[in-house]
Amino acid sequence: MPSSNLSYQSGFANEFATEAVAGALPQGQNSPQRHPLGLYTEQFSGTPFTAPRSLNRRTWLYRIRPSVTHRPFEEIPMKSIRSGPFNEVPPPPNQLRWDPLPMPEAPTDFIDSIVTMGGNGEPSLQTGIGIHLFAANQSMYDRFFYDADGELLIVPQDGRLLILTELGLLEAGPGEIAVVPRGLKFRVELPDSTARGYLCENYGSYFRLPDLGPIGANGLANPRDFLSPVAAFEDREGECQVIAKFQGHLWQAAIDHSPLDVVGWHGNYVPYKYDLSKFNCINTVSFDHPDPSIYTVLTAPSALPGTANVDFAIFPPRWLVAEHTFRPPWFHRNAMNEFMGLIFGAYDAKAEGFVPGGASLHNCMSGHGPDAETYERASQAELKPQYVDNTLAFMFETQLVICPTRFAMEAKIRQNDYFECWQGLKRHFGQVVTRG
Repeated sequence: MPSSNLSYQSGFANEFATEAVAGALPQGQNSPQRHPLGLYTEQFSGTPFTAPRSLNRRTWLYRIRPSVTHRPFEEIPMKSIRSGPFNEVPPPPNQLRWDPLPMPEAPTDFIDSIVTMGGNGEPSLQTGIGIHLFAANQSMYDRFFYDADGELLIVPQDGRLLILTELGLLEAGPGEIAVVPRGLKFRVELPDSTARGYLCENYGSYFRLPDLGPIGANGLANPRDFLSPVAAFEDREGECQVIAKFQGHLWQAAIDHSPLDVVGWHGNYVPYKYDLSKFNCINTVSFDHPDPSIYTVLTAPSALPGTANVDFAIFPPRWLVAEHTFRPPWFHRNAMNEFMGLIFGAYDAKAEGFVPGGASLHNCMSGHGPDAETYERASQAELKPQYVDNTLAFMFETQLVICPTRFAMEAKIRQNDYFECWQGLKRHFGQVVTRG
């Protein structure tokens, strides 16, 4: 599978058909008695067979060998990966913030670099999420990974990732995201030698575009801007390992060939990427704040209507024009739980301390908002139209409390003095305020 073979097809959750060799896709039926190229037929299902047509996800694969051809799996150490239920330490109501994860000194590939910061729910119940960081300095070659517990939303922050999957190649760098479906095998190469970023492991219903409601037919993320790979395959033999995350544990099996041997496929259960700069922001043109749900790129709904197992929202470059309004995010306490990261630039609600590659956690009903310096500056600012440039923050917002891991609570990258950023907020009651 040559690294330069980067080709895409556009559209979100469309029915795609693609072949790397002419004749790989059978005509007129899904599973012929004998494939004309000697390939094996395999269906890859992401939903129950009887899921409604609008929600059903499945792909037909035509591959050199079926997925069953491997040695038995054996459990291996978890290293820094953790999984639901998250109960290492009691989740505190305190606001939490972390510096970026440092690059490792020893050779460390994408899978070995994953460090879990927290999560909620449980894979066996198909609800909740795991939140992870990664910092890698070595490409994968003979190691392959799949996650049977959830789909993976990958948010690169520094360095590109070349994600070689059973269905083709995705390249994603800072300012882009990639989503790998539950169960899809892949490996990761590092075109820039190192890479760092964030992972959301979604145990619940798969990510989809949010409904637009009163916004109407257009806006936010447009389906045509999501890209899925075309078929590309590896036909090579040799000692390889397949690593699986299954029911919260890691397992490894020997295999004598690359499992990325799908020559053709058709369906709608696929990996995809998205360039966050294509997000069409919606905002106020009068006063006050619309709710931050207007920045939702993808949502994974829960069983409760209007409540997400997890939303993925971004805060990209945009115009601010609201009059008579405190423009940064206001002070708030939420029923939902927020994990934020910063890809580049500065976040407009914090003067310092929240840096690219870092993260923060504000759980259910824990007050948070702009720090003292930001409040004083923004409350006195002249309200001219302002373009917020060179910034890209994001948020994983989820219905269940995010329980931090022991690593997250005890690591050197935790900013134990984070609470200090609000202690300088002054009393203003009784002062005469003129309307700006």
